[in-house]
Amino acid sequence: MDFLFRDELVHMPDLRHRLRQLRWFRMAFRKNAALIAEHYGYQFAIDETRLTKAFLNWVETVEQQKSFAQVDRKDFIIFAAGLVLKELITIGPATLRSHPKQSDSQLTEMQEIIAFWPEGFLYTNYCVGAIAAICEQEFGTAPKIDACADDLRTWWSYRENVREIPDQAIAFLDKFLGAEPNWIMPNLASARSAIQRALVSPKPSATLPNG
Repeated sequence: MDFLFRDELVHMPDLRHRLRQLRWFRMAFRKNAALIAEHYGYQFAIDETRLTKAFLNWVETVEQQKSFAQVDRKDFIIFAAGLVLKELITIGPATLRSHPKQSDSQLTEMQEIIAFWPEGFLYTNYCVGAIAAICEQEFGTAPKIDACADDLRTWWSYRENVREIPDQAIAFLDKFLGAEPNWIMPNLASARSAIQRALVSPKPSATLPNG
């Protein structure tokens, strides 16, 4: 998986806040689909009603846990994107309309992954690109993509697990970005390792004046 979509988003000012507006969220999602069509040949039909529902569900869920953004903002950005991914996979606003005609012997490893689960790749690429662009804007660097994101066997496990437990999408996104997944309670910010470490780390004490 690459950062094609990050390159499209990174120059959008105040991206983190803009993507919490429905108009920008939908525009960015359509741009991501257009990029995948351009680079890989997969064309998608987008159901705007379902996309709006996924957005509204996500905003409601994030609002309930947004206080943890003050604990570890970088980790919360990844977590919030995981919640988006879960909603997209669950609601399914995209439908594959056409795909490139290639023989199996011509497929690269990434093309095999897209062919295996086109919609899942579309949703995941959207979230990974958004995370990368936001982190680059706010922290100067994007998280690295783990090698497992280019492994078809991981994607087999990913698709099967989220079919049974949609919240697992959050844990798999963590895995793809080299973060520590919480497979037991992936939908709780308070249960994330980075958040827990930040909560227990000692705060610097104020220096007392002499005398």
